[in-house]
Amino acid sequence: MANNELKNPATTMTKEEISEKFNGGRRIINFTGKSKIYFCISLGIILIGIICLFIFNVTLDIQFSGGATLTYSYKGDINHDELHNFIQEKTTKDTVSTSFSSDMAGNTGNNVTVQFPGNEAIDKEIGAKLTDELQKQFPDAEFALLEENSVDPSMGFSFLLKCLVAVGIASLLMVLYVALRFRKIGGFSAGVFALVALFHDVAMIFFMYVIFRWPIDSNFIAVVLMILGYSLNDTIVIYDRVREQRKLMGRKVGIDTVFNVSATKTIKRTIMTSVTTLVAIMTVFIVASVFNISSVKGFALPMMIGVISGCYSSICIAGPLWVIWQNRKAKR
Repeated sequence: MANNELKNPATTMTKEEISEKFNGGRRIINFTGKSKIYFCISLGIILIGIICLFIFNVTLDIQFSGGATLTYSYKGDINHDELHNFIQEKTTKDTVSTSFSSDMAGNTGNNVTVQFPGNEAIDKEIGAKLTDELQKQFPDAEFALLEENSVDPSMGFSFLLKCLVAVGIASLLMVLYVALRFRKIGGFSAGVFALVALFHDVAMIFFMYVIFRWPIDSNFIAVVLMILGYSLNDTIVIYDRVREQRKLMGRKVGIDTVFNVSATKTIKRTIMTSVTTLVAIMTVFIVASVFNISSVKGFALPMMIGVISGCYSSICIAGPLWVIWQNRKAKR
C-alpha cells in the first residue's frame, strides 16, 4: 500500500497539495482550462488576416514574380515621396516601388532601390534613361547607377517553389524528430500538434505581411525557417518537462494536470528566453531604422512577431491540443 501511494502520490491530492508537492507551493496556471480562449484568439487573428488577404491580396517581390531592380546612390536629402512620384512618372509604370537606405560606411551616401515587377521591366535601357532624367531633375544630388538586376518570372517561380519545398522538408523532419523523441507520451500526436503550432506561427507571419502589404521576399522565407526552429525548441522543452512530470506524478494523474504543472514550471524560462531574443532583435531593428536599412528592418520586424507567436503557440496551442487528443484517446 505504501508503495502504491508513493508511486501515485497525486491521485487523491487537492490542487493545493499538488502545488505544494510539485511546484514548491506556487500557483499552477490552468492552461488547459483556458484553451478555448487561446484558440479563439488565434482563430480571430487568422480570420482578420484572411479578410485582409481578400482585400489587399498577396504581393510577391520580384525575386519571386520576376522584374528588374535598379539601385542608385545620391547625395543630400531628397523628399522620398517626391522622388518616388518622379520615377513613376518618368517610367510610366503603375507598379513601381521604391525603398531608401543609407550607406553606414559612408561610401555611397544615400541609396534608393527602384523595383519594376513584370516581364516588361526587363529592359536594359531603363537604367540609362532613368539615370539621365534623375540627373537633370536633381543636379545637386549626383545620382549614379550602382546596380542593375533582372529576374525572369519563370526563375522567380522556381526559386519560390524551392523555398516552399525547403520549408516543407524542414517541417517534416521536425515532426519525425518529436515523434521519435517522445514516444512514451504519444510521440506521433505530439509531433502532429507541434506541426500545428508551427503552421500557426507561419500563418501569423504571413498575415502580418498581408496586413502591412509587404511583398513576400527572401526575408519571409528566412524568417519562417528560423521561427520553425525557435518555436519547435520551445515545444520540445514543454514536452520534455511533461515526460518528466508524468514519471513523477504517476499514470493515474490526469494528463491535463500533468501538462499544467509542466507548463507552469517552464513558463518563466520560456518567457525569459523570448524576452532576451526580442531585446536583441529589437536592438537590430532600431539600428536599422536609424540608418534606414530597409532589408534589415524587413527581417527584424517579422522575427519579433514570430518569436512572440512561437512562445505563445508552444504553451497555448500545441500543448492544449495534445491534452485534448490524449483525453479523447483515453476515453476511447
